[in-house]
Amino acid sequence: MPEETYHGIARKEIPWHPTIDYEKCTNCGTCVKYCALGAYEFLVIQVEKKPIVKNPSNCVVFCTGCEEQCPAGAISFPSKKETRKIILKLKKEKLKDPLAPSNSVATPLSSFNT
Repeated sequence: MPEETYHGIARKEIPWHPTIDYEKCTNCGTCVKYCALGAYEFLVIQVEKKPIVKNPSNCVVFCTGCEEQCPAGAISFPSKKETRKIILKLKKEKLKDPLAPSNSVATPLSSFNT
C-alpha cells in the first residue's frame, strides 16, 4: 500500500517520483515488474508496450530501487538534497498553520502501550 503521508506531509505534495528517459528506455519492463507499489504501468500503443509512470505518488519517498534495476539506465529521480529542502519547507508551512488539511491518519489511543 502506498504512503499517504511522509513525516506528516501529504505524499502527493512531495515531488519525488521516477522519470523515464525514452531515448534510453528499451521497453523491457523491469521497472514495471520491480515496483510492487504500482508506480509504473505498461501503456500499449498499437503493438508496442511502453512503461510509463502512471502513479507517481505511489513511489516511496527516497526509494531508487527501480533506477538501480534498470539495465538501460533510463530511470532518474529528482535531487535528494532538493527534495529534502522542499519537505522541510512544507513542514515549516504546516507548523505555521497546524489546522491546514492533512492526509495523515490518526493513531487510536488504544494502540499505545500505557
